[in-house]
Amino acid sequence: MKLFIYDKTLDGLLCCVFFAYEHKIQPDYIVADTAQRPLLMEACYSIKTDTAKSKRVWRRLEEKLSKIAQNMFLLVWLSELPEVEMLLFRYICKMVDHPKGFEMNFGDEDVVRVKEIAEKVAGESRQMIQFVRFQQTTDNVYFAPIAPRFNILSLIASHFEERYANQQWIVYDTKRNLGLYYDKLSVRYVSFSEEDFEGLRRGKVEKEKLSDEELFYQELWREYFKSTTIRERINLSLQRRHMPKRYWRYLTEIQ
Repeated sequence: MKLFIYDKTLDGLLCCVFFAYEHKIQPDYIVADTAQRPLLMEACYSIKTDTAKSKRVWRRLEEKLSKIAQNMFLLVWLSELPEVEMLLFRYICKMVDHPKGFEMNFGDEDVVRVKEIAEKVAGESRQMIQFVRFQQTTDNVYFAPIAPRFNILSLIASHFEERYANQQWIVYDTKRNLGLYYDKLSVRYVSFSEEDFEGLRRGKVEKEKLSDEELFYQELWREYFKSTTIRERINLSLQRRHMPKRYWRYLTEIQ
């Protein structure tokens, strides 16, 4: 049993592939240097990230993969699922070792799994755009907390930059303590201190930090939601299919 240890970056994973081919060693596990290591390993290899090597691997993938498959590869990486390292390692090796076009071999379980995960990540990024709720703060910054299963901030940044180009906003991932901040000029990543972040875990901005206009419209929206509800026709099962329950905590009308 052989173990590769890397720095939990995409460049690091590509370097794992380079190391495997260079030394003719196939890993049984690939784990981050901060993760717990499996027991009873025959050998452990610490893979140093080298951007020159990772670029060589990626260039090789560009030769083998279509643009669609390259995007799928990146979507799978953003899923952050426990299986990602070994799945993408095997996927890269198969693309490199087989003729161009192997990405369409849906008889291969890794090709199928990459497609499945990529579709889930892309689907969540689309849903997140639909269900995000901004709240206007007293300093006129619009704040929207989200808690996606996958790390999709980079996928939704361009949408909000184009859609809300004339206002300052923050879209904040409360699961990863990382957000996007737009200052009317550009988007950049931001994170809160642990003290400030603790209050955001609930997904609500404290009332004293919200503008009077925001509080008014929140109450107006809740009243509208209640007044248009026909209790006899409530169908929670249908509602959950159109609006998954994991999004409810950030919806004004549900709170």
